[in-house]
Amino acid sequence: MANPKRRWSKARTGKRRSQWKLASPTLVNCPQCHVFKLPHRVCGECGYYDGKQVVKVEAK
Repeated sequence: MANPKRRWSKARTGKRRSQWKLASPTLVNCPQCHVFKLPHRVCGECGYYDGKQVVKVEAK
């Protein structure tokens, strides 16, 4: 079975792990109600997508 010839340094390991960050979700304003929402999704507040009402939302 293959084994590594020598140990990786802490700096090399840290350089590889530096890309392990969590990405924050991209949010856009809804053009109808101006609430932040995920792009390419129906707005949960007003139910609009692409300028058309897709889902009926009950009043709170």
